[in-house]
Amino acid sequence: MTSPLSFGFNFNNSYLTLPKDFYTQQTINKFRAPQNIIFNQELAQTLELNISELEQEGFIIANGNKLPQNAQPISQAYCGHQFSHFVKLGDGRAVLLGEHVTSNTSRFDIHLKGSGPTVYARGGDGLAAMGPMLREYLISEALHGLGIPTTRSLGVMSTGDPVFRETALPGAMLIRVAQSHIRVGTFEYAATLEKSLLQNFSDYVIKRHFPALINEEVRYEKLLQAVIHNQARLIAQWMCVGFIHGVMNTDNMSIPGESIDFGPCAFMNRYHPATVFSSIDRHGRYAYQNQPIIGQWNLTRFAETILPLLSDDIEVAKEKTLEHLGSFKQIYTQQWLQIMRHKIGFLTASDDDLGLIEDLLSMMETHQADFTLTFRHLNEPDLLDPGMTSSEAFHQWALKRNQRIPEHQQQQSQQLMEKSNPFVIPRNHLVEESLEQATQGNINPFYDLVEAIKNPFSQPKDSYYLKPSSKEFEQTFKTFCGT
Repeated sequence: MTSPLSFGFNFNNSYLTLPKDFYTQQTINKFRAPQNIIFNQELAQTLELNISELEQEGFIIANGNKLPQNAQPISQAYCGHQFSHFVKLGDGRAVLLGEHVTSNTSRFDIHLKGSGPTVYARGGDGLAAMGPMLREYLISEALHGLGIPTTRSLGVMSTGDPVFRETALPGAMLIRVAQSHIRVGTFEYAATLEKSLLQNFSDYVIKRHFPALINEEVRYEKLLQAVIHNQARLIAQWMCVGFIHGVMNTDNMSIPGESIDFGPCAFMNRYHPATVFSSIDRHGRYAYQNQPIIGQWNLTRFAETILPLLSDDIEVAKEKTLEHLGSFKQIYTQQWLQIMRHKIGFLTASDDDLGLIEDLLSMMETHQADFTLTFRHLNEPDLLDPGMTSSEAFHQWALKRNQRIPEHQQQQSQQLMEKSNPFVIPRNHLVEESLEQATQGNINPFYDLVEAIKNPFSQPKDSYYLKPSSKEFEQTFKTFCGT
């Protein structure tokens, strides 16, 4: 039964204008005893939702019997390269409730994750455990606080039903908000259909996400360029805060350029380029240092899907894609270098900057220095790793850096560094502790951590949130997909 309440949602579901090849209509599970665990009031306000209605009713709206007006639940079809292997996928445990449009015509997917099995579930139960859903809420809010494009979570609710994995776990469902859930993998799926459907879908994506291109004669080339730029910028931002996505499959790469799907993700503490936390990444395919390489690999798969739209001559189409794909490294390096300049306090660009930054990273690797705190405290050597700062290499490096920052620019340089280098990231040991406590019934440590990561550039009240994980913890720490 549909609720007469709108909860402030203004659904206008453009995805349903696509052929039904791209989605399946879906009913929403009814869980036994749904309860709100965390509600993102700030995001609800941004979306212009009725906060009092949502707080009063809770997220029972996502429980199948009180859907907002005009919600039309569907699950989306897509494919993906998972660890380089191509598979047919789709929303196996997720439902798109609808597309909410705000007063300024911004459009957002309202997506339920862990809502039960769909036609794409491939034998899975379609459910989610509380820990992974809270992890996604936390990490997405951390990235948002850091100014990095990301999907976000409107809230997480417990379902009242257990989820069975290795053991019985408390079940939960996350309400995710995104510009859209269109992925590289969605294009891979479209490419398996008739060319007319691929073109129809591509035009829909351009109209929705890149409307300035809709009347361009070479709009599909422009689409490729725009997606390359979005991904290069996003991955550069990840790299500059030490974020490791952990599972950069093509179905986890957003066409609008948002961070999406936070399974085995984590932030690096001690700097080492080969860092891997994911338990399923046994060969380091998605290691920290490989993220730009994998980004370009994924974009190559995307480019392959639209080859038929670039030219009737396949060789001409390939030449065009190679030219555009070749720009990824330059765009990524420019984006990364600009952010890193700011992190070490440079107001202007110099040809020597790349070498200086690489020298610092090399010293950080040698001395296993903390990534976040090293950059935050570059102007306070007493707070840095003593082994690194006492070395002759660091002394020479600091002299070169200081020569790049004239006295009249020092205050401005310091201000730039304070805006570019966070105090707080979701430290792995803190994340694990808060999730363990939450699943055992004590949600307060999780709430406190969420509050700390919302303002990462401010000194936290409690220095507890600044301390890196122990070396022993980091050596054994693993993350899991949570499926």
